[in-house]
Amino acid sequence: MRSNPFISSFSKASKAVSLALPLAFAAAAAGCSSVPLKESGTLSTYSNLGAPKGKLSKSRAYVDGLSLAPIKTVAIEPTRFGFAAASRIKSPDDRAMVSNALDRALCISLSDRYQMVAAGESADLTIRSMVTDIVPTNKTMAGVSTVVTVGTGFALPIGVPRLPVGLGGLAVEAEAVDKSGAQRAAMVWARGANSLQNNPRVSEVGDAYGLASKFSSEFSRMLIAGKEPKGLDLSLPSRQRMKSWLGGKPKYVACDAFGREPGPVGAVAAKYGAPPQWTEKKPKPAAVYQPSAQP
Repeated sequence: MRSNPFISSFSKASKAVSLALPLAFAAAAAGCSSVPLKESGTLSTYSNLGAPKGKLSKSRAYVDGLSLAPIKTVAIEPTRFGFAAASRIKSPDDRAMVSNALDRALCISLSDRYQMVAAGESADLTIRSMVTDIVPTNKTMAGVSTVVTVGTGFALPIGVPRLPVGLGGLAVEAEAVDKSGAQRAAMVWARGANSLQNNPRVSEVGDAYGLASKFSSEFSRMLIAGKEPKGLDLSLPSRQRMKSWLGGKPKYVACDAFGREPGPVGAVAAKYGAPPQWTEKKPKPAAVYQPSAQP
């Protein structure tokens, strides 16, 4: 019986791909964007911060657990962009989207422990954040990576990881101050996207948008625990977090100032590389905080 040339060729190609996949994964594992820790001068003090820690996420942190214990109410001032970060991302809408994503994730996470109130209202603790640097995502390479990853996912048991080229990154600093203005917690944080954990999205802020919630997760964990987080957070998300992730109404109305989560539609869009601008829900204009003039 004569062998089918198509089946024979396909078999050879499959073997070649199976041999190439480990190399692709190895290259992806080594591929990540490097973002240094950066101080912009907006924290009330940097002297409390500890030594740099972390591998994927690098950070210097400080937390006064005893002072945080009696805290009941928390307000979040909208995240601002430092000059260096703003100069890299020209679109005000893109900058606002990253800020909202960071603040929304922070607000929802902190709702597990604190009562969240609107910025400008009286609160036991106020959080101020600044995006100090951004490495823009290369939109062209993100599109190519999406095609390769999704395409091989249909043809093979497992898709090829994101190409380790054109990856973005984010650097943030934040502090929590009490009513007297005393710093009770602070963090200088930076992280670059990597090929294995961050889906490519065809947007200049595609990676920064996703990494914003990573920062919020680490900072909120520290505030809630009253100590620096160690290792991965393996706890199950609360009911209110799941509801918010699905795009539902947040536990506290103050969180609506930062818009609603895109939910399952956003997750599908991220999987196929769609820009976050397509699914991001803008905050209500009436909820926008107007900071007081600085002396």
